Amino acid sequence: MTRTYDSRAGIEALILDYNGVVGMHPSTAMWTRLADLAEWPDRHLPSFQDAFWAPRNAYDAGQLSDLAYWAKVLGHHPGPRWLRTLRDTDTAMWTRTDPRVLDTLYRARAARLPMVLLSNAPAYLSNVLDATDWRRELMIDALYSARLGLCKPHPAAYEHALAATGVDAPGRVLFVDDREDNCRAAGEMGLRTLHYTGQPTHVEQQLLSVLADSIGS
Repeated sequence: MTRTYDSRAGIEALILDYNGVVGMHPSTAMWTRLADLAEWPDRHLPSFQDAFWAPRNAYDAGQLSDLAYWAKVLGHHPGPRWLRTLRDTDTAMWTRTDPRVLDTLYRARAARLPMVLLSNAPAYLSNVLDATDWRRELMIDALYSARLGLCKPHPAAYEHALAATGVDAPGRVLFVDDREDNCRAAGEMGLRTLHYTGQPTHVEQQLLSVLADSIGS
């Protein structure tokens, strides 16, 4: 069923990235703790982050299990207890949310604006995010790379997300992401885009008429 909304801004739905938009980036202290738990040589954070990110796309796409991913990071297989510790600490780094962004999104939801989450995230983190109050209260759907079997900026990711909004015209849907390459790919699919740089007011400005409708109702 296609939804149609008479919005003066011309925005009928939102597709939102998670990390770097709704979710906050991990702090240096969090990265250091994970490196310590990984028993990284000399506590050298840059080399640990390089090892962490190298197989991450495959992990996010569901092509690697938790064990296979951490074996690639560490260079050997961790035992079951160590693996759980690494996975849980890794997951916790990505679960902090920005209250300023959530405030704007709750106002948009009050204006009945459909919102879909589109995130590159491994399976375990996807399950954790799905259990949060904000996810259940704000999003009509949440699409994660591990479940789709592909990551942004693959065109199919945006096609799935657009279908989930129920809006036929991509030019009536705003995609918000903190990565320029993801925004560029979304734009090539016809979506409106906002390259998010950490300023919640930029999201609010895109939704002024929608939020005004909420305040006036």
